[in-house]
Amino acid sequence: MARIKIELPEVFSFTCTIPIRIADINYGNHVGNDSILSIIHEARMQYLHQLGYTELKFAGTGLIMADVGIEFKNELFYGEEVIVSVAASAFSKVGFELYYRLEKQNTDKTVLVAAAKTGMVCYDYDRKKVVAVPDEAKVKMEC
Repeated sequence: MARIKIELPEVFSFTCTIPIRIADINYGNHVGNDSILSIIHEARMQYLHQLGYTELKFAGTGLIMADVGIEFKNELFYGEEVIVSVAASAFSKVGFELYYRLEKQNTDKTVLVAAAKTGMVCYDYDRKKVVAVPDEAKVKMEC
């Protein structure tokens, strides 16, 4: 079976730190795969917020996640913090890719926990229709 391989960009324009909650822990006593997706969602919301947007108010349109890929590398445990970096790229007429680098700090080094990518599509929720990426948003995200 072919494994997902996500090539992360060299430069990330946004970083946030998210604490690991007890609700994130699964029966294996580490962060579950569903919680990693939730952490990515939180990081995306923080990234959009610092640009002045939300998923429903994205420069005059909305956003919808078309796909997601996650490459798991290391475990996270209760009480740790995950450092999530976000970058946008691969813009098309109606969408773009968001890349996520999830890391944790060990005593002497930074460890990659996961690499992820979400395909985001601009969407008019009122008309139920895919729309073009707003130029304003593209300019802000390419910085």
